[in-house]
Amino acid sequence: MNTPIPELEAQLNDFSPEVRRQALEDLLLLVERGIIQLPPPGHTANMHCHTFFSFNGYGYSPTALAWLARKHGFRLVGSVDFDVLDAVDEFLHACDRVGVRASTGIETRVYIPEFADREINSPGEPGVAYHMGIGFVSGDAPPDVAPILADLRRRAEARNRDMLARINAYLDPLTIDYDRDVLPLTPNGNATERHMLAALLSAAAKRLPDPASFWADRLGLPRDTVVSLMADQPRFANLVRGRLMKRGGVGYVQPGPDTFPTVDEFHRLITACGALPCAAWLDGTSPGEEAIEDLLGLLIDKGVVALNIIPDRNWNIADPEVKQRKLQKLYEVVDLAQRLDLPLNVGTEMNAFGQKLVDDFEAPELRPVREAFLRGAYFIYGHTAAQRSLGIGYQSEWAEYHLPARGLRSDFYTRLGQLAPPGPAGLARLKSLQPEMTPSEMLAALVAG
Repeated sequence: MNTPIPELEAQLNDFSPEVRRQALEDLLLLVERGIIQLPPPGHTANMHCHTFFSFNGYGYSPTALAWLARKHGFRLVGSVDFDVLDAVDEFLHACDRVGVRASTGIETRVYIPEFADREINSPGEPGVAYHMGIGFVSGDAPPDVAPILADLRRRAEARNRDMLARINAYLDPLTIDYDRDVLPLTPNGNATERHMLAALLSAAAKRLPDPASFWADRLGLPRDTVVSLMADQPRFANLVRGRLMKRGGVGYVQPGPDTFPTVDEFHRLITACGALPCAAWLDGTSPGEEAIEDLLGLLIDKGVVALNIIPDRNWNIADPEVKQRKLQKLYEVVDLAQRLDLPLNVGTEMNAFGQKLVDDFEAPELRPVREAFLRGAYFIYGHTAAQRSLGIGYQSEWAEYHLPARGLRSDFYTRLGQLAPPGPAGLARLKSLQPEMTPSEMLAALVAG
């Protein structure tokens, strides 16, 4: 094997699953031969990484994310994709191969009728919330809820096609075709706004004699300003997306109660898969999140067992006054989550270029919450490993019988996640346990090795 390492790493993002799989095996062979040196796992975790099955700002596939995590010494890593479970099986397999503790999830927007008059975590959209399921162990949904999963994909595509029709009408003569220009940017047909944006920007650069003048006209900005902005492609892309696709843009339509599934419908899908409903917190400043205790109480009654946080947007802020306010909100919601026995699922998203590969848990601002972040990561891995190996994850009858209280359940899966090593060794150790054992007996057996 004479393929250079950078080329092998690039092949990890190929749209062919077989190319990705073989590239990982070739890289692991180089590790075995001592040609690639991998660091020991540190005390870092990124449990919210989008893959290219929805959109990853760096183009990472599930296999590439697993390799990235091992290469950079992450102790735990989690994938999340909008509206699909396409990454689940590949990601868990790749993380097993590289030896990283893993979890997988799905994210979508849902409608919460009880908060219909309050903005929550989707700006300008009262009653609508970004919401998650975490801890899946298969990309296949049971037959009774498979239509819900299929409907998420169908709804997303319908929204995209409608949005693109409005954008094409506004940008004419610059138009793109969803099937010809957008879908080829995806490995499995699940396009997002960011794929449409990439196709539009590419078409403008290739087809227009003076893209800067075109965008200046359509965005209502001086040409010199646009030229300056285009020098920073991520910033320019965000500007175009905001002007065309977000609230107030020509492609945007205000969602209503029927635009997205209800939170209860989404929870039916998640729990039927043996996974965990997970609320998502933005920054505590919206009317809905100012009533976060009421919101979380409602969602817990509906089945939520964890809370997702994107820490970087709550402390890595230039304005000192805004930073102080949002950092305090972060500390408050972490404290509340602990009081409510809601483990935390934290990460950087990676669905836009420039977002961090992993949070800096050693930053002074994050040290007070670092242990809560890591405990949450171990919790979701512990559930995932238990469900994969013995079918005794958080939602199982075994857990309901032995661990009836949420706090007991959270503590058990956190400790199990700490004790069970990643990959085949960890799964084998868990499979050697007997389902008849009590939680304390299982943990004692893992400690004894």
